Amino acid sequence: MTRLPIRLRVSAAFAVAMAIVLVLSGSILYLRVGEHLSAALDRQLRLRANDLALLASGQGTALAGEHRSRFVESGETYAQVLDGKGRVIDATGPLGRASLLSRAEREKALAGEIFTNRESVPGLDEPSRIFATHVTRNRRRLVLVVGITREDRAETLRSLRDELLIAGPIALLLATLAGYGLAGLALRPVESMRRRAAAISAERPGARLPVPQTRDEVERLGETLNAMLARLEAALVRERTFVADAGHELRTPLALLRTELELALRHGEGEAELRDALRRSSAEVDRLTQLAESLLLIARSDEQGHLELRVEELESAELLDSIVTRFEWRAKDAGRPVSASATPGLRLRGDRVRLEQALGNLVENALRYGDGEVRLSAQGNDGIVELHVRDQGGGFPPDFLADAFTRFARPDQSRSRAGSGLGLSIVRTIAEAHEGSAQAANLPAGGADVWLSLPREGPVWEPG
Repeated sequence: MTRLPIRLRVSAAFAVAMAIVLVLSGSILYLRVGEHLSAALDRQLRLRANDLALLASGQGTALAGEHRSRFVESGETYAQVLDGKGRVIDATGPLGRASLLSRAEREKALAGEIFTNRESVPGLDEPSRIFATHVTRNRRRLVLVVGITREDRAETLRSLRDELLIAGPIALLLATLAGYGLAGLALRPVESMRRRAAAISAERPGARLPVPQTRDEVERLGETLNAMLARLEAALVRERTFVADAGHELRTPLALLRTELELALRHGEGEAELRDALRRSSAEVDRLTQLAESLLLIARSDEQGHLELRVEELESAELLDSIVTRFEWRAKDAGRPVSASATPGLRLRGDRVRLEQALGNLVENALRYGDGEVRLSAQGNDGIVELHVRDQGGGFPPDFLADAFTRFARPDQSRSRAGSGLGLSIVRTIAEAHEGSAQAANLPAGGADVWLSLPREGPVWEPG
């Protein structure tokens, strides 16, 4: 069944269900008609017994006399009168002198009424239904037996059965064909979506599946698939942009490195010039290494859907001091002090290496693009720990703040300066991995303020 088309499977299931319904309804109808016919037969016997009781109570052989034709149909009904010992006192023609009741049945009839069935009676070869009751003649208690053949009932049931056996399969066939047609109509939108999906490719952006306005599961399926296509298309655009930007960022340091090496080979006349060329080449190699590490971190985060963390209890003051120590020599060379302050006893849970990487990127940007003192601070508020990095430079261009954490995003004036535009993007990736956020703003007095807002208890999910 799993190899059959859905339309055939639905039709087959509909046919099976319809067949069960037809069999059950036909059986119930057959049984109910049989019960009604039996009840009608019993009522007819009781009425005939009431009429014949008046004749059986009088003198003479009334059942075989001139009044018989009014109450007894030849070959269909019959009657018999028995005394208490089972002797036949009166009877219709075909029965003869044989008693129709056994001793036990006769005793029950003398006490009340009974119904019973016979497969055959003398003179009739057809099954019969018998009703027996007591009557009184000349103060003697007698038993009146009235019978009727069940052939009419059987013939009616046979006719009903034949009609059901003919009409049932026809109804089943018509219902199955109707189910097949309805299944086709219901699946037509799905087939339309399938054909459109087969034609959609990456070379045709913006293509979507046709969604029927049916307000049912098919419409919801189409909307869900279109939303998925939109997400995939957005992801594809991001990946293409990522590859293009990465190629652009890699091309510049590679070109500079190649130029330095060619100049050193062709025009390097002394040891000093060669050493200077090697220093510049080494700086470009460091930039390439940093860029490759940043790209690798982002790629892993995108592939796994999260950034793996090693969560531990951290002292915020100790974390900030480690960053200050790392950039101490850079700050002295640039004549720009770097300081840190934290609320005493403020602790948080996080990955030390990743948080140091994020704060290091912020300090690197502050030293490269900012001015004046670089201040690191940590403060807590309502279960949130904020790690700030502030400088006293010109701050962010106002129209750049909204895109500051976007990959490869840099202000236009900084395109010619060092940097890949990945530093703040990595900061945001690390903050979100800690179930926090990264934000940036310009200070009223001048300078930039970039900070991480992290839950003090750390991320709920901690990879092993």
